[in-house]
Amino acid sequence: MGLENKKIIGYTSGVYDLFHVGHLNLLKNAKGLCDHLIVGVTSDELVAYKNKKAVINHSERMEIIRSIKYVDAVVPQNDMDKFKMWERLKFDIMFVGDDWFKSEKWKKLDKQFKDVGVKIVYFPYTEGTSSTLINQTLLNLRKDK
Repeated sequence: MGLENKKIIGYTSGVYDLFHVGHLNLLKNAKGLCDHLIVGVTSDELVAYKNKKAVINHSERMEIIRSIKYVDAVVPQNDMDKFKMWERLKFDIMFVGDDWFKSEKWKKLDKQFKDVGVKIVYFPYTEGTSSTLINQTLLNLRKDK
């Protein structure tokens, strides 16, 4: 099999709580740049580590992501170490939101991934839509009743 037949494997990860159009856009755009898209869904324990709590539990969030037509495979994300995930999955491209772009953590990761031939693609963060904003809106609506 020649290189021209090699499938490009893409990877992205997130909490995907309160699924919204920003999530959908990321997955759709990612799938447009690879042949096989693997999505890591952050575990409840890892979300709690970030001092947050997901509204929808991990197994249900994984099932929602698994049902999206742009997604080829879903894996649990139990560790923030993206390089460990690469060692396991050997993806060619990783997709992340540009809210991480140029952070110290990502500069280091960018170099680490460049050394193994993995390209990082930064997608624009969807302004005006986030799970945090939806959560706050719901809290405000409930408070006003």
